[in-house]
Amino acid sequence: MNLTFSPSNSNVTSLLKTLLLFFGLSALLWISADSVAAQTIVGTPVQVSQPTTPVFIDGEAQIIEGFRNSRDWIRHDLWVQTEFDSDNNGTNDRVHVSVTRQKQTDTEGLKVPVVYNTSPYFSGTGSTKPEFTWDPKHEIGDKPPKRNIAPPIPQQSRRPTISSAHTRTWIPRGFAVVHSCSPGTGLSQGCPTLGGDNESLAPKAVIDWLCGRGKGYTTPDGNEEVVATWCTGKVGMTGTSYEGTLPIAAATTGVEGLEAIIPVAPNTSYYHYYRSNGLVRHPGGYMGEDVDVLFDFVHSGNPAMRDHCNGKVRDQEMAKGQDRESGDYNEFWAGRDYFNDLGPYKAATLMAHGFNDWNVMPNHTIRIHEALKKKGVPLQVYFHQGGHGGPPTIKLMNRWFTRYLYGIENGVENDPKAWIVREGARRTEPTPYEAYPNPAAKLVKLNLSAGGADMGGLSLKVQPEQPTEFLTDDVGISGRALAQADSSQNRLIYATPVLQKAVHLSGTSKIKIKLASSKPSANLSIWMVSLPWTKGARKLNENLITRGWADPQNHKSLTQSEPLEPGKFYELSFDLEPDDQIIPAGQQIGLMIFSSDRDFTLWPQPGTQLTIDLNATSIEIPVVGGVEGLAAAIGE
Repeated sequence: MNLTFSPSNSNVTSLLKTLLLFFGLSALLWISADSVAAQTIVGTPVQVSQPTTPVFIDGEAQIIEGFRNSRDWIRHDLWVQTEFDSDNNGTNDRVHVSVTRQKQTDTEGLKVPVVYNTSPYFSGTGSTKPEFTWDPKHEIGDKPPKRNIAPPIPQQSRRPTISSAHTRTWIPRGFAVVHSCSPGTGLSQGCPTLGGDNESLAPKAVIDWLCGRGKGYTTPDGNEEVVATWCTGKVGMTGTSYEGTLPIAAATTGVEGLEAIIPVAPNTSYYHYYRSNGLVRHPGGYMGEDVDVLFDFVHSGNPAMRDHCNGKVRDQEMAKGQDRESGDYNEFWAGRDYFNDLGPYKAATLMAHGFNDWNVMPNHTIRIHEALKKKGVPLQVYFHQGGHGGPPTIKLMNRWFTRYLYGIENGVENDPKAWIVREGARRTEPTPYEAYPNPAAKLVKLNLSAGGADMGGLSLKVQPEQPTEFLTDDVGISGRALAQADSSQNRLIYATPVLQKAVHLSGTSKIKIKLASSKPSANLSIWMVSLPWTKGARKLNENLITRGWADPQNHKSLTQSEPLEPGKFYELSFDLEPDDQIIPAGQQIGLMIFSSDRDFTLWPQPGTQLTIDLNATSIEIPVVGGVEGLAAAIGE
């Protein structure tokens, strides 16, 4: 057991180490509310009077008795000056910040690092009713029906505590917790931009204030300053979903003092959230949502400025840039893609995501994870088999913040780089891996053979000349129903032989497809499934391996689409969502091709026909053990 005390406790440390060596026993350290340290030795506590300070055992910050009582915590709020004027009122915006810290930061001069959580959600959100989202019922490429605007969000005044999230986890362990409202939300000034520069610069300003470089004030328009004398100048950030996006946004500024972040299920690109390979696609569970809908959902700021922000951001910039007709990647989307801003990024990063998150999909984490690996940023990743959200274990998070915010040499740099919760395991019991994807995984090409209306073949062998096969689009039939159908004219499905051994997939599958459409535009949806479908399966994820979507009109470029010539064949390639899954023996790996996916794509009138050239269509899947491993599993 590794015991680490703060430097001011060196005499206590020596005494305790001597006692430990003498008795040959390990012990549990705790510090009482009366600022007394106690070390249990053979049942007899040795108590030494000392200031209440953080303590670290085995490289983790411990819960300190003197920090636990929430009634003793100091709570206050302030407004931090930023470097932008996003509401164009002639003065730089101030963001609302609240602080929760140990009483000892006042009574004993204790300095602590900060766990910081910022959000656009803290002060209320708007309506999620379908009448305020985009109607998906129209042809692809058509101008969509006009959207109804949701009613305004009533303004809330949350003072002095914006949120209590994370306080009970981190304050007893010796970290202060800070919250702030994003620009244009709550009592923060400015306009929401959903990925605009001000959403990166706002948390940067708060970090600058915590590190003594920025200005904080007691009111949104006054000059009485607040100084963070209690802060060590070390800041970590965490949060889930949008709140997981903002730590990455802050890290792209390269701000000094932001030492570590733990983003959970972050949206790292608004294009990849609302589009897929040129296709207008909605996040799972939020049919009809787009960036302007989310703007209305979070716009809870000053009512006097809302008309201005609505007109400037939503009705001009977003209306022009989001482009629901072509779905192309453009300058608007590029400006809301954090992958493009990673140059200054240096914060140590522990990322977390669910492989079955169909809201913020796994590629959001993987694309940033891969880029940060190349940059050499300290990096770990935690994955689970569930849906949206799900932070790393408290042990992983504690080791991360302890190392990078307190500087305790706990060896986290040498820990496994990837932690994956295996099928059926608890999220608190992830399996460690050298890296993600699994270094033993290799892409293996599978070829298609005819019979997809019932079930065609999927094989390692290069197939002789195959015919074309076709399907007819019908958005009224769900993907689940199509996958379970013994036969269907509305999808094509191809499967491997029954697996004789389990197959471990780790990484990103890639589809290459050659198709023709009977109309100038069409949805294209791809699912990989485990067959036969589990009888009585309640969750789609029991049989869904991964999936992806694309617009065939973008077969040449993501930035430029062109109408399809009916009957003409086009080739396109794209990635499916990343995964790490073990397919058990007795199952088959299936590839399903269909057109409209009713839970994600637009809903055109049924009848579009897609014809697939099987000779020029294949899928590469990432198999641990490569070709040899898959061949042994399917008997080829």
